[in-house]
Amino acid sequence: MRWRGLAVVGLAITFGYGLGASAIPSPALGTLFAPAPAVATRTEPDPRPAAAATEEGAQELTADERRTVQIFRQASASVVHVANLALRQDLLSFDVLKIQQGTGSGFVWDTNGHIVTNFHVIDGGATFKVRLADQSEYPATLVGHAANKDLAVLKVAAPAGKLVPLPLGASERLLVGQTVLAVGNPFGLDHSLTVGVVSAVGRELRSPGGRRIYDVIQTDAAINPGNSGGPLLDSSGRLIGVNSAIYSPSGAWAGIGFAIPVDVVKRLVPQLIAHRRPIVPGIGIVALPESMAQRNRLDGVVVQDVIPGSPAARSGLEGLRRGRGGGALVGDQIVAVNGKRVQTFDDLLYVFEQQGVGAVVELTVMRRGEKRTLKVPLVAME
Repeated sequence: MRWRGLAVVGLAITFGYGLGASAIPSPALGTLFAPAPAVATRTEPDPRPAAAATEEGAQELTADERRTVQIFRQASASVVHVANLALRQDLLSFDVLKIQQGTGSGFVWDTNGHIVTNFHVIDGGATFKVRLADQSEYPATLVGHAANKDLAVLKVAAPAGKLVPLPLGASERLLVGQTVLAVGNPFGLDHSLTVGVVSAVGRELRSPGGRRIYDVIQTDAAINPGNSGGPLLDSSGRLIGVNSAIYSPSGAWAGIGFAIPVDVVKRLVPQLIAHRRPIVPGIGIVALPESMAQRNRLDGVVVQDVIPGSPAARSGLEGLRRGRGGGALVGDQIVAVNGKRVQTFDDLLYVFEQQGVGAVVELTVMRRGEKRTLKVPLVAME
């Protein structure tokens, strides 16, 4: 059974690091590069076979360099270029034209043609195109998206033999200082690699949908416009995050990039494929807006209303009620879930998402100065 719930949260995020069509006009792209200097050419053929020369060059690499080269070659087969096309009507002919309004990166999720990217890469698009590693292009359909996690899934009808899924890692136990690699299409340049470290873990971002994203990975691996939706890999080539945003006054890399943790991706992508939307666990309450709770110095998540017949209603939770003088009287304030303190509705949902639909959570509730605990089952919300 599904319940409808609502919470008002603020909007404050700087996303949008897919490459917009107007961000860099095509003629200007060439100005990013100076002509290559003249070099002396070898007039006599190299007597060594090509394979021997390549092998000799590989032997000159360090073990770390060889590992990086191998990871990049393997990951490149999975990384794709995503084009976001909008429909525009010509003012003279009235013909409807497809105009590229932005590009970004993505990666192959499975051999069924599912492609994972950022929500902000595909946001506002009418149609989409995906270019695989072998430069073949396919129209893509939108399977589902989670704006609150900045994730989306596309699907292409490409042969299974061309689709190479990335191996999945874990983000829960990432350590600051460990090596990471980012692969994508910065500024529209296919399959570029940058290398860095995990700079911090447990960061928070505001998503395009307005919700907080928790446990975000911070990295100093260069992430630029066009890298959005591409994979962040560990030193074994496993996916640990989806490159999503940068912190920069100029809009280009400034040493601080952010990636959606793979543990979130692994939970949400199957839901988007199966249901076209994320399955959000809840108990059936409407929360008082965070700004109003702060203004009135109220602790925890203030229950504004309880949906009739919901788990919250059956557990006896109370929302706001009208007093004798016409003012609102506070009912229940949820201050902790399973012993973990919560202050905002986003905090509450984060713990619920970690537990999942069907789990029973223990709520610590304050009511008119008295503390009590309730056990409430989580159900799927709409």
